[in-house]
Formats: sequence, C-alpha cells, structure tokens
Amino acid sequence: MALLTREAKGVFAISPTPFDEDGAVDFDSLRRLVDFYESVGVTGITLLGQMGEAPKLSHDEATRIVSQVLQWTRLPVVVGVSAPGYAAMRELTSDVMAAGAAGVMVAPPNTLRTDDQIVGYYEGVAAALGDSVPLVLQDYPLSFSVVMSPKVVARIARAVPSCVMLKHEDWPGLEKISALRDFEAAGEMPRLSILCGNGGLFLDFEVERGADGAMTGYCFPEMLVDVVTGADRIEESHDIFDAHLPLLRYEQQPGIGLAVRKYVMKRRGLLASDAQRAPRGVLSSRARAEIDYLLARLGRLDKRANLVA
Repeated sequence: MALLTREAKGVFAISPTPFDEDGAVDFDSLRRLVDFYESVGVTGITLLGQMGEAPKLSHDEATRIVSQVLQWTRLPVVVGVSAPGYAAMRELTSDVMAAGAAGVMVAPPNTLRTDDQIVGYYEGVAAALGDSVPLVLQDYPLSFSVVMSPKVVARIARAVPSCVMLKHEDWPGLEKISALRDFEAAGEMPRLSILCGNGGLFLDFEVERGADGAMTGYCFPEMLVDVVTGADRIEESHDIFDAHLPLLRYEQQPGIGLAVRKYVMKRRGLLASDAQRAPRGVLSSRARAEIDYLLARLGRLDKRANLVA
C-alpha cells in the first residue's frame, strides 16, 4: 500500500472501534464500517484515534484491528500510535507499518511546555520510528494542553522530513491555516498536507483557507466528503454543511461526543451496538430523543438522514 505524502488530500474518516455488549471488539461491525466508508467516497481511514478508544485496547487488539482493516480495503490507513514513551510507540508502529499502514499519527504528551521541547520531542519520535515512516503531527491543544504556534509547526516540518501531514485541531484555527500556507509560499517551510479535525465543525471555511481536507469522525462522513470535494461550488458546499451543523454541534459535546456518534451509527445500521468500554459517556433517554429530533429535521434537507426507526 502506498505511503502517506505531503500531497495527501480528501477525507480520512476516523473510525470508531465497535464493541459488543460484553466489551469485545466487534469485527463484523468493523467490516461494515470499512465497506461503508469506501461506499461514500472517503480518501482514507484513520484507526486508533482518540474517538477509536485506543487507550482502552490491548496491543494485540490494536494490531489485529489494523491488520483486519488492511485486509479489507485498499484505502490508505493511518494509525494513531501515541504513547507515553517511544518504546511502546515504536513497537506498535513497527507492527502496523509491516501490515501495510500508510503512516502513523502522534500527539504530543501534555508535559511539553516550550517550543524547543515540542520540536525536540518530534525529532525524537522520528528517530525512534525511523525516517521512512510517514508521520502525522496531531495538533489538538484543547485536548493535549500543548500549544503549537504556526512557527513551531514550521520548525517541525523543517526539522523532521518524515513529518508529512498536520492534523489541525487548534481552535480557533483558521488564521493558523493561513499562516502556514503563507510560510509555505514564502519558502519558509516545506509543504505539509493539512487535514482538519474537531469533528468537521469548521470544515467549510478551513477548506477555503487552504486545508487539504479532513481527518475526523462524524456520523455522516459523506457530508465531509461533500464539503471537501465541493470547494468549487461554494454555495452548495455551505448549504449542505449548514444543514448538518446542528447535529455536528451536538456530536461535539465533550464527554458524550463518541456516544452520540455511535448511537447514530447504530441507527444507520453500521454498528450492532453503540457500546463503549469504560470509562465512557452515557446518553440519557432525553439525549437520545434530542438526537432523534435532530435526525428528523436533517432528513428534510438531506435524504441520507431519513433512517428507519
């Protein structure tokens, strides 16, 4: 399978990890998800991200999930390998790259404080994983408490040739995208593929600022594809984004966002169960009713949300 490059574009759907009611990985549902992602036109799949409940998986479970997905699809697969230390990160990276992954994603530990520490950390990551492993830099200060200015991202891009992509999740972050593209145009940094997260909450304008697409989840990933591929149809792109925005916003609630996503994916027939491993967010009956209400409203504008009860 081809490796990730600085030219990557499109939508890399972050897949949730399906579990059955007893907490075992549900590989039948995972296969349905993979087939579904292919059918709606995503560019790639990201496994073991934050919304994939990666910290709740054993090493053997994680590697089996990646190996199975790589057997089922020819789409490029990016794997989250963040870990407290380089040794565990290197072990998982070695296994998933040998299985055919296109690259790995690494988030910064929350102990990093200075710009030099951040740059030095990613230099260490590249040294530990090997220069041949394409690296995705995950920039999500709201979750990891590590702030990377555009100048720091540019320093990493210069110092770490294997860093080919930025998963941009800073908030607010539109000016950051513009600043990075300005640095690139001025020859102050090599090009990075920029794929955006935050559930797609700002994707409409992120694409217009120069982002290459999205690397995130949402219970209707086909909407993300519509927005990214509709960059030359601005009004149409904003219309479909605006139609989904109430549900998108609801899914972005800290603590229950994954529960919302899994609930809708179960209603869509993709997951047999919306179970999560503990610790987990739980939807009340009222929250489920609110989601159903949002789905019904969305269905008036997007027939893909007309779900069978």
